[in-house]
Amino acid sequence: MRRAVTAVASAVVFAAAAIAAAGAPAAGARLPIVKPAVELAVLLQAHRALPLPDARPSRARLVAAWRPITGGQTVLPVIGRRTGDGGVRWLRVRVPGRPNGGAGWIVQRGTTRETTPWHIVARTSSRRVLVFRRARLVRSFSVVVGKRSTPTPHGRFFVEESVRMLPGSAGAPYALALSARSNVLQEFAGGPGQIAIHGVANLGGTPGTAASHGCIRVPNAQSRWLAARIAPGTPVTITS
Repeated sequence: MRRAVTAVASAVVFAAAAIAAAGAPAAGARLPIVKPAVELAVLLQAHRALPLPDARPSRARLVAAWRPITGGQTVLPVIGRRTGDGGVRWLRVRVPGRPNGGAGWIVQRGTTRETTPWHIVARTSSRRVLVFRRARLVRSFSVVVGKRSTPTPHGRFFVEESVRMLPGSAGAPYALALSARSNVLQEFAGGPGQIAIHGVANLGGTPGTAASHGCIRVPNAQSRWLAARIAPGTPVTITS
């Protein structure tokens, strides 16, 4: 019996040490409230996102069925449901691109349902990323955020694509391309000023500083850890 108690105590100590090594938030820091799971809509075809169900198509925003970088299916977080005229089922979803944090209503038909237990929270003031699974904090680490002239935008976003970068690429080894766009740069390196959570390879940067063009740079080991777990559609909340 004593051996069993000792084994359990050792396991608890080991777990506590592991959390500390991962960089737990400071004592007294209030953790954000996130849901244990978030519903996702996987698009099987292009959809028109409307400001309201049954609104005129002329006010629609077209969301492609496939992502431009990887060619993977578009996956959108679902934030509401409604049944419209004629019994048509609608989903309110977050949509990528400008304006930041945009949302719209799409017809449920032509989508499949998934869920994700993951949620990423980035805090620009403390320059940390918190990763939650089923509403429990599982990883916390220091990052590089946007500098004053090109700040990281705040809001509720999601992962559009998970991209494996070529070894010589800036931001390798992986990038989680987000639905967020820079509020300052309308274009960057030939792209639309898209914000990503990516590695520091071929870029550098000291975790805990504000030095990027708006993206969130994470240590390469953390970049690999995220890429192995975080899929398109995962919610990302960026706060001060």
